[in-house]
This record gives sequence, C-alpha cells and structure tokens, in this order.
Amino acid sequence: MRVLGIDPGLRRMGWGVIDVAGSRISHVGNGVCTGSGSDLAARLHTLFDQLTDVVERFAPVCAAVEHTFVNKDAAGTLKLGQARGIALLVPARAGLSVAEYAPNAVKKVVVGVGHAAKAQVDHMVRMQLPGVEIAGPDAADALAIALCHAHHARFAGRLDAAIARAGA
Repeated sequence: MRVLGIDPGLRRMGWGVIDVAGSRISHVGNGVCTGSGSDLAARLHTLFDQLTDVVERFAPVCAAVEHTFVNKDAAGTLKLGQARGIALLVPARAGLSVAEYAPNAVKKVVVGVGHAAKAQVDHMVRMQLPGVEIAGPDAADALAIALCHAHHARFAGRLDAAIARAGA
C-alpha cells in the first residue's frame, strides 16, 4: 500500500509518501508544495498543480490529511481551511480514499505523546524511516501523517481479519 500524507498550508504544503508491506514501512519521497502568487486564488492554484503532480508521479493508493486546528486568528484559520480543501480535493479527484487525523492523534501514534514538539516528530519520523532526507518541518509532518495512517490501516486490517475469523 502506498500512502500519501499531506500537511496542509497556504504557503508551504508538506507531502510525504511511504510504502507499507505488512509490518515493513519504507520511504518513497517527500517535499513541499509552495503557494506562490500575489493573491489567494493564485496561491491555491499553484498548490493544486504541485500536489496534482505529486499524486501523478508517486501513484499512491490512499491519502491522509491533517485536520485544521483553530487558532486565535479566524481569518488565518479560514485561509488554512482553503488550503486544506486543496489537500482533500486533489487525492479525491484522483480516486483515492482520504483519511483525516487530528494533529494530536498523529503525534500520539508517531511520538507516543499527543502534545509533542515538532523536533520530536521529526526525530521519530527519522527513527521509523532510517536514512531519510527530509525536505523540512512540513515534509516531516506529512510523513508523520502518512505513518499514522499506515498504523491505523494496519490495525483496521487486523480487526477485520479477526472479525472474519470469529464469524467463520
């Protein structure tokens, strides 16, 4: 299973791709889509094009996106929500299932603590993907989101198998 993790952002949208085969997880790629342009519409358009290119190049089978947290600045939260819309739309448009995870849930799975610092997330991503070169904090967060989804999908598969065995 190839998983695309996306950390939404209006100026910097992190992405990370991993392969999952049983209990083996390997790094495929990571990077950052940068929103450029003088206005919001232009930034969203460049993010859409760049993320579409990532989906086409890496051909994931599913995607995971981080939920938006609400901060004190309502206008900033709304703009981030629009970038998150791009993060949800691009994989959905490609026919992928898209899961969503709260930031604390991602940190809990990857680090073991729901309120971990960015440095801790980066460190644990590097521990789980040895030798990976990470394109920055946004890409590290995106890889953490992909890892979180991989762990949840693996658990769901075990649960489905157990239920099937119990019913047989």
